[in-house]
Amino acid sequence: MNKKILISLNIIFILILAQHCIAGSWFDKSEYAARRAKFMEQIPDGVAVILGATTPASDRQFFQSSDFFYFTGVEIPNAVLIMDGMSKVSTLFFSISETEAQGEGISLELVRKPTEVTGIERISPLERLSSTLSRLSLQTDVFYTMFRSEELSRENTNEKFRALQRTMTMNMWDGRLTRELQFVKRLKEKFPHITVKDCSPLFWNLRKIKSPAEIDLLRKAGQIGVKAHIAVMKATRPGISEQELAALFEYVCKKEMAQELAFYVILMSGPNHAFGHYHKHDRVLKNGDFIILDAGPEYGYYNADISITFPANGKFSAKQKKIYEMAYGIRKTCLDNYRPGITFKDVGEKVKQFLIQEGYDPEDRKFRGLIRYGGYNHSIGLATHDPMGTFSGPEEVLRPGFVFACDINIPYPDQEMGIRLEDTVVITEKGYENLSQGIPRSVAEIEDLMKKK
Repeated sequence: MNKKILISLNIIFILILAQHCIAGSWFDKSEYAARRAKFMEQIPDGVAVILGATTPASDRQFFQSSDFFYFTGVEIPNAVLIMDGMSKVSTLFFSISETEAQGEGISLELVRKPTEVTGIERISPLERLSSTLSRLSLQTDVFYTMFRSEELSRENTNEKFRALQRTMTMNMWDGRLTRELQFVKRLKEKFPHITVKDCSPLFWNLRKIKSPAEIDLLRKAGQIGVKAHIAVMKATRPGISEQELAALFEYVCKKEMAQELAFYVILMSGPNHAFGHYHKHDRVLKNGDFIILDAGPEYGYYNADISITFPANGKFSAKQKKIYEMAYGIRKTCLDNYRPGITFKDVGEKVKQFLIQEGYDPEDRKFRGLIRYGGYNHSIGLATHDPMGTFSGPEEVLRPGFVFACDINIPYPDQEMGIRLEDTVVITEKGYENLSQGIPRSVAEIEDLMKKK
């Protein structure tokens, strides 16, 4: 990259960070206003009530929930947002003292001048939420709210919801509702004449296509992740512990100003290749180990998801090299074909042709998902597995602003190895951009990097 361009980009990121520290927001307030306006156009008959994240139950840093952040950029705990689809006016409810705000690292400008800082038309104390809902219940028949679980750092809403249903709501010795479904229950009890509807899919459809401002943060997250992955690769050798490598990854991300990790570091080597997501970090690497590192940072609430595969001793064996170069070829085939207007199925056909050309059986079950989805695994944004209100599967037509994981994942658990080459990719007007570009990917590049001290 041109040095002048790199310096300019660094200045832009510093200015973004400075703006966040001063105003308590990662975007200009017009970006949030446009999101609220788009959503309110979809609920002309009702009112949406969105709960923000609560004060942490333990002594840790507060992070706002994804959907609340998406519409407000406000990082105040216990806040509530009402978006009135009838009047097209939004109201932010919160109660926090200046001392409490300082203790949480919240901008005093946000607390003192919330309308000016956020652009939200009305600000009200949290204590007035109940009376406001009572008044609105006389003006509409519909309240919208989230039915699915909130996303906090390192979480994905659908996975969290299913886990809570399984371990809590459906547990005969527990039976509690999630916070969101408890709120739905209370709304129905307090306002029996009101229909309460789930607005989760409406939110997620807005989140599906990213704006240029969102892509800037995703790009920064991607480049932080690239630095951390390279640092781990350079530090790896037989005799080093997985725990040390996981700690190094997090250290580099935090050093580069990531606010959190996108998810807990996944490290797989030896027999742990049999498990898709292994977090224990309980092995000391041995000569001949083949390693998968699946990890990414969160920057400005936006995530990168990146995976690399490499030998612990820095030198590919013949077997490792053979399957790695096959996976590397699939990755290249996918990236070469991503562009607007094409479907994942179309890309998958190119993958199938590549496998046949290289002498592999495309009917092998290891390749089925890669062919069916053309390397696609999941959407990425405010969550690593960003939810979408609508998705057409293999028939999904790619559009500019769609960000996703190109994830070439081929397991060989019986041989204590596997391949995972994962990039965070955005579709552009003319093709695609690899937001995690810069990691040594070819066999020669990896071996050359790992020779260096």
